[in-house]
Amino acid sequence: MRPIPDDLAHAQEEWHATYRQLAVHPRTALRRRLIRLSSQVLFHPYWQGRGTAARSALSVPGRGGRSR
Repeated sequence: MRPIPDDLAHAQEEWHATYRQLAVHPRTALRRRLIRLSSQVLFHPYWQGRGTAARSALSVPGRGGRSR
């Protein structure tokens, strides 16, 4: 399996950070950002032709994803 592209990993990291911010400060701007980031991650070209199991590599260090 190819390694996770940097832009996809960065979008996922931003998604997690935004989600944590939203939990503390519920704001419309943060909700919109989370939706935009969700779309970037979910519909990234990297996922074309891959099953849903491939997505787990994004959050599991040592399986092609970025370590946190």
